[in-house]
Amino acid sequence: MTDEELMLAVVNGDQSAYQVIVKQHLKSVSHYAYRMLGNQKDTEDIAQEAFLKLWINAGKWQVEKSKLSTWLHRIAHNLCIDFLRKHRRTQLQSEILEGVEPNQEPHENPREGSEAFQRAKQLEMAIRGLPENQRSALVLCHYSGFSNKEAAVIMNMSIKALESAIARAKRSLRNELSETGIEHQ
Repeated sequence: MTDEELMLAVVNGDQSAYQVIVKQHLKSVSHYAYRMLGNQKDTEDIAQEAFLKLWINAGKWQVEKSKLSTWLHRIAHNLCIDFLRKHRRTQLQSEILEGVEPNQEPHENPREGSEAFQRAKQLEMAIRGLPENQRSALVLCHYSGFSNKEAAVIMNMSIKALESAIARAKRSLRNELSETGIEHQ
């Protein structure tokens, strides 16, 4: 079945069609949310809410305007941005109260102490430190595989603005990682 046929079935209350859509898109939506939020619990909540919104608003999807994956990622994007804005202040306050530094990570198994693991964690932390629009643009285009045009639709911005956000994100990451000595490794 095509996305259009599946969504028409969902509009008519077909739960099996809904399950097919969830199965096809859950991994991609979850990966995007994880890159945006950085933890599994919140990722699961966002993914669940995104698919709930798909079920409730299935009739609002317009096949001529965007692919289903683009529309679904736009829902997930909006949920992530809302979540980050709502919880940023609370998270920062709790980190200050607990004296936790964002880069502190326990090293419980030997692989976590490896140089490659440390570089990956440093990159992950640098990406999390980017402003929301830069992080989202980078994640959509470089990790989720969306074209610039699709990512611009998801983020509700022009392609030129998206490309600018990606360029700023890359520049910030290069600067951040060069300060930690990871730049060209």
